[in-house]
Amino acid sequence: MASLTTNLAPLLLGVLLAATGAGKAFGRQAAGQAAGTVLVRVLNDGRRATRVLRATGAVELVVAAGLLAVPTTVVPGIAAAVLGLGFLGYLGYARATAPESSCGCTARGDGPITWRAFVRAGLVVVGGAAAAGAQAAWWTQTARHPVASLAFLVVTTAVLAAFSSDLDQLWLVPLRRTRLRILGHPLGTGPDEEVPVAASVELLERSLAWVAAAPVVRSGLIDHWEADGWRFLQFAGVHGADGTARPVTVLFALDPRATKDTTDRPAVRVTLIDDRTDEPVPVDLLA
Repeated sequence: MASLTTNLAPLLLGVLLAATGAGKAFGRQAAGQAAGTVLVRVLNDGRRATRVLRATGAVELVVAAGLLAVPTTVVPGIAAAVLGLGFLGYLGYARATAPESSCGCTARGDGPITWRAFVRAGLVVVGGAAAAGAQAAWWTQTARHPVASLAFLVVTTAVLAAFSSDLDQLWLVPLRRTRLRILGHPLGTGPDEEVPVAASVELLERSLAWVAAAPVVRSGLIDHWEADGWRFLQFAGVHGADGTARPVTVLFALDPRATKDTTDRPAVRVTLIDDRTDEPVPVDLLA
């Protein structure tokens, strides 16, 4: 079992780093993802943050190529383990200094950093250490023991998917919806009961205000609160063209009691706040 794990670790880790690295290095949403990370605050520039994110993706691709092409060489495995340690350090710093920021780990997910991101980075460290001890190429291992190799790959892929929040739409969300259909919705529907935040987000995403602000928004929901009879929903965004682009906070305010079942056209207020100056950005999104 130990030889199976170490010999197939380069394949698993190589595919994982190739996928995440390609998303960072070549993904169209990389700039938007960078805007929601702590990199913007550290570098004080959205373009620099994007370049760092893309450079990280390029490094991941190089390490992935080494793992897949020369799996019995110790260097790619060590490089992957060091990369994983770097990810853990980055996540720890981001969580401590900007807990509302997004991970940017895959350049696809845009939610805040959770324990799953730390586990996935830890698995990169463990996988790199295992890959450094590979004694046979992964293609040789799969040819000699196809059934055991396939079973191992299926199980470990499922584990990795469970710790990848950007894949939730493929399995976790459908699973939750199925459970709700079978067991019934746990939330009440009475007029005096609190409307869940998810219902407010769903209503917002059906509104004209969301359509108008969508080109600016670059993240999922980061934070929410209620004040003065409004529910505020906070997102990260980027405003302006490439040369003048700047990270902004996008705030939507709507009735905390409204749902898609009570209104089709909710009253929504939109405000952009410059992240560098904390001043409102004078812009008419409906213009």
